[in-house]
Amino acid sequence: MSAEATNPATPGPVAGPAARWRARIDLRRLGRAALLGPAARDRLPDAIGHVAEAHRAHYPDADLEPLRRAWVLAESSHRGQMRKSGEPYITHPLAVTLILAELGAETTTLTASLLHDTVEDTEVTLDQVGEEFGAEVRFLVDGVTKLEKVDYGAAAEPETFRKMLVATGNDVRVMSIKLADRLHNMRTLGVMRPEKQARIAKVTRDVLIPLAERLGVQALKTELEDLVFAILHPEEYEHTRELIVDNASRADDPLAEIADEVRGVLREAGIQAEVVIRPRHFVSVHRTARKRGRLRGADFGRLLVLVGEDADCYAVLGELHTCMTPVVSEFKDFIAVPKFNLYQSLHTAVARGDGQVVEVLIRTHQMHKVAEAGVVALGNPYASPSDSSANASSGASSDVSEAPSGVHGAGADEERVDPTRPGWLSRLLDWQAAAPDADTFWSTLREDLAQDREITVFRPDGGTLGLPEGATCVDAAYAQYGEDAHACLGARVNGRLATLSTVLKDGDTVQLLMGQDPAAEPSKEWLDHAHTPAARIAIQRWIATHPTPPTPEAPEETAERGGTVDVLTHGANPFRSSVAEPPTADTPDSAGRIFAEPQTHDDQAADRPGAAVALVDQPGATVRLAGCCTPVPPDEITGFAVRGGVVTVHRVECAAVARMKGRKEVDVRWGDTAECRVTLFAESFGRPHLLADLTEAMAGEGAEIVSATVEPPSQQRVRHTYTVQLPDAAQLPALMRAMRNVAGVYDVSRAQTPGG
Repeated sequence: MSAEATNPATPGPVAGPAARWRARIDLRRLGRAALLGPAARDRLPDAIGHVAEAHRAHYPDADLEPLRRAWVLAESSHRGQMRKSGEPYITHPLAVTLILAELGAETTTLTASLLHDTVEDTEVTLDQVGEEFGAEVRFLVDGVTKLEKVDYGAAAEPETFRKMLVATGNDVRVMSIKLADRLHNMRTLGVMRPEKQARIAKVTRDVLIPLAERLGVQALKTELEDLVFAILHPEEYEHTRELIVDNASRADDPLAEIADEVRGVLREAGIQAEVVIRPRHFVSVHRTARKRGRLRGADFGRLLVLVGEDADCYAVLGELHTCMTPVVSEFKDFIAVPKFNLYQSLHTAVARGDGQVVEVLIRTHQMHKVAEAGVVALGNPYASPSDSSANASSGASSDVSEAPSGVHGAGADEERVDPTRPGWLSRLLDWQAAAPDADTFWSTLREDLAQDREITVFRPDGGTLGLPEGATCVDAAYAQYGEDAHACLGARVNGRLATLSTVLKDGDTVQLLMGQDPAAEPSKEWLDHAHTPAARIAIQRWIATHPTPPTPEAPEETAERGGTVDVLTHGANPFRSSVAEPPTADTPDSAGRIFAEPQTHDDQAADRPGAAVALVDQPGATVRLAGCCTPVPPDEITGFAVRGGVVTVHRVECAAVARMKGRKEVDVRWGDTAECRVTLFAESFGRPHLLADLTEAMAGEGAEIVSATVEPPSQQRVRHTYTVQLPDAAQLPALMRAMRNVAGVYDVSRAQTPGG
């Protein structure tokens, strides 16, 4: 029980009425087992009877023979060895195994746990373990042995730590054993010098607790947090302990009162549910006190509602929100969108009449098991489908010769089927292999472990991405596409265009806009916006393998451009080869915009109107097509009489029409001329050769560029304005589609400005 976490300097659980609360999985209850004499060959030794009892609670038909043989080997190997506390050493692997048995670990894990120190501290060899218990137990014992050799402190050799985590990633049960091992060591840390206690506690806080969080083993994580809190902050720990004891001695209990009320609501609704009180552990109480100041009775715990089916969770939520006063801002749905560490639950809160707010967790019994034990609750996650039913009933695991290579079940050439792979552990395995060196891996890992909160963002196809809080669109791109994200051009967040540096929030929908160039390269600036290891390592790896070539001295006229053209086209004139009439060189105006006008060979060509003809039944009137909306056939149009006998023609949806309602409206219609001139706006991301590709696409549709304006890039975005001549207005939709299909172009629209 986390509320019983003990300061090594002041042992003893919190006493008092708090005992009436339902505890979490109690990992301290049987921390020390009595050692009895050797058992008969055909029965289980009494010394591990508690382990067998806990194991059978999860696996009623489990074959306990491997545990019996592992106990015999471990006890005989460690005989005569003592712990610093004065206890026989065998009490340590026994206690570690009991912790895992309480969490629901399967038989293979428990067998390896009993043997986890034999290779490190006795004359037993890995080969002997493999011969006696099979290659899978050998693999787990070897993995834990490697963990024991790692110094997690500041002087840790990064390559050693990297190898350790790779071994962990090949089988999550290795880290499960290590975490249980550290928990028992932390429980008995009081026999060590204060400075050594502090060093071990800091390592536990910085490395192992974040790993426990990512593996979802909350029962281990919360007790480790309390033990670290007691060692590193003894005064604050003692103050928090006093708060918990004082609250437990109160005559009234608001949590118990509202629990009874919730039971009544659910009973009347016909929903079968178990409602229990969950006390906050010490660190949680301390954090709540810092957040809210004075604590009230309802702040010391939460209500836990356990039901049978997923649908029942939402039924409970509906009843609570209907019959009680909900605090809507506290609602979170981790069932529809599970956390990265397998956690599922509905979170809500209801308010009492006196203003106290009670938090409520709603989950199924299976969700609760996974919430407490994380990956440990999965049993053997690598069992082949043919073995799954047998493992579910017996908890035993067959010997598999290929286990050390990370393969189990169907054959040595197949990879493990790991239900945890979609989460953080999968990403760890992906980016550790790409890290250019061990130091980069180590520093990146420490940064990643420091991210204790994760957000979920949605893809347009309905999929999700789990990212650390503070992640940007750059991180989302590499999480979804790996190194193919080098070709990412930008993103839309919740339907709106966003730069790659945009910080994402929980629940955002992210559409990543990808280019098609296989030689695309990431920007060095992306490193400033990358927060995940996958993104940072992929970018750093590309930069390391693609050194920047020396830049040749640019000609004077290129320097005068201020780099504007280079950002888009690497200095190439995009109009030179893609427009039917040879254009002049691009020339910037005082605002830095780039203009291109077609050259003319005679006055007749220069005077050619080239616009569609609009007719008006008004003798002597001059008809002018409005530049704000550039109407073309077959647009629906309207006209307005202005000064000098001029009639301006607008598209009916033009914004200027509403402002001209006071003027005389004139009936206009299109003539027979199919040729038209139209102004188009294109918005894109800056990339090399963009203008060349865009104008080539336009020329391919028969468009003649009359004029073009390209504004300087702003936050990776570029705005283009093109006036084009088309031989037939019916070609306009195809032209706009061709422009949108150019990589980097995210929008093309007709001219539509407020002016008229």
